[in-house]
Amino acid sequence: MASIREVFEKSGGILQLTPTWVPRPFNKPGKRLRLHPDDYFAFGTDRGQITERWFSSITPSASEGAGPTEGMSYVNTDGTEEGKVLFRDFVEELGADLIGKELVERFGTWPMYSKFYDNLWPLFHHIHQDEEDAAKVGLNAKPEHYFFPKQYNQTTGEMPITYFGFDPSVTKEEVLERLQEFPSKDNRITELSRAFRLELDTGWYTPAGMVHAPGSLCTYEPQWNSDIMAVWENNVYGEVFEEEWLHMNMPEETKDSLEAILACADWEMNTDPNYREHYFHRPVVEVEDEAHVQYWVCYGNPYIGAKELVVKPGQTAVVKDDGAYGCVVIEGHGTLGSYQCESPTLIRFGQLTADEFFVGHDAAVEGVTVTNQSPCEDLVILKHFGPDHKIIYPEFGQKRLSL
Repeated sequence: MASIREVFEKSGGILQLTPTWVPRPFNKPGKRLRLHPDDYFAFGTDRGQITERWFSSITPSASEGAGPTEGMSYVNTDGTEEGKVLFRDFVEELGADLIGKELVERFGTWPMYSKFYDNLWPLFHHIHQDEEDAAKVGLNAKPEHYFFPKQYNQTTGEMPITYFGFDPSVTKEEVLERLQEFPSKDNRITELSRAFRLELDTGWYTPAGMVHAPGSLCTYEPQWNSDIMAVWENNVYGEVFEEEWLHMNMPEETKDSLEAILACADWEMNTDPNYREHYFHRPVVEVEDEAHVQYWVCYGNPYIGAKELVVKPGQTAVVKDDGAYGCVVIEGHGTLGSYQCESPTLIRFGQLTADEFFVGHDAAVEGVTVTNQSPCEDLVILKHFGPDHKIIYPEFGQKRLSL
């Protein structure tokens, strides 16, 4: 088998990745991942059904029973299942040649990943601890951004409504009372929250420290390198969660303290009366011509971002970006650099696909040639990246951010 550097150089700095599936022991799959209907229990019935597909990941899944590399992406080096190599190995060996000097100097590695999560029911009201609280248990924080692509939402699930934080009138004492009820009764904590009906092809930024209960759309979610969380709602659609979920990822000395659990929430942010104004995002056009249009779809934060590239039927575009990115084809077929690319219709577990890639830093900056080979259908690609890109803030224009 060719070496990591040989694979990278031969491909012009673009890697083809294989599908990475993640099961969860809760909820039910919305079955919009284009996975074969027979394969949702591919990890075994004890692990639960597959509800997520991860992209550009060097992060292992934190689900109980997961193996050491579950959730981590693999590079397709030679078109065979045997030729798969961990994406993490490429990051470690190639360093700045793959992900760029800035990310190596600031983080020492590729600092984010993305996913499709696909739940039939809404998720529980839960929190991803911020940098300070995550560091107490040796983990990273998990800020994340949601985008709801129409191509993966032919159905909307049971409740396409997301709860964020708490109504501004709610007090900390009221929330503590609901947390105290976790082991004894249905705590119905979302009665204290506020909900928004989700719109296709729009998104929300969810900072770490925000309590939230995502709705049932299939969601594209760029996020920081972490799988940290704690669950604050104990009954969702009749699915009951044990008290241990409330105490997840808390330091041993404070894991039983409800006050310490509550303190993980940024109270001002969770009760922001203008939450929609501050965190809801519609697509913003970055560049447009007769051949293609590229939108920012996840933006307005110093961690992660995403774009949607649309190449029109029969057209070719040379697309430049600020740095390395992962990407997934969600509609159409054509070529991306030297690769054939296509959006799959049906994927068997373990099958290779031609829809996921990682574009190295220099290739992205110099420009990737993308051709739509369909005479009638758009070629649509979602692209996720870290903070070395220029992140758009609508009120400030483009600016490069530092953490």
